[in-house]
Amino acid sequence: MDESQITLRRAEPADAPAVGALTRAAYAKWVPLLGREPKPMTADYAVAVRDHLIHLLFVAGDLAALVEMIPQPDHILIENLAVSPDFQGGGHGRRLMGHVEEVAAESGLGTVRLYTNKLFAANLRFYAQLGYVVDGEEAFKGGYLVHMSKRIAALPA
Repeated sequence: MDESQITLRRAEPADAPAVGALTRAAYAKWVPLLGREPKPMTADYAVAVRDHLIHLLFVAGDLAALVEMIPQPDHILIENLAVSPDFQGGGHGRRLMGHVEEVAAESGLGTVRLYTNKLFAANLRFYAQLGYVVDGEEAFKGGYLVHMSKRIAALPA
């Protein structure tokens, strides 16, 4: 892939409908497994775009993926990582995970945290391949969330 065709920018209020649509498309495959919509499909993205850091990844001008981050005092929480079905398998999720780690380091934060559903085995493998470790599990809507984290080198403030 030609790297010059990939751009990244922060979401703006006008992007909220596109953020919601991409998230719904990316998570639709999990609905049959869960028997319900995953949490990211039910979020209010007008609020999330305003209150969180949502970065959009474009390929040749098309919205391909996004990551929603919530900075905390000692870490960054990844609330949502979504890749459009049309762009899955292109390394965009991996690219955005690296971006989150850069944002955390530049913010002086030494940890990135995330959670995913225990039934999402592909997600668990993906995060483990990137160096994330399981911190614990939590009951959620008849299933379990798996909390994961990764220590990174924070840049001095």
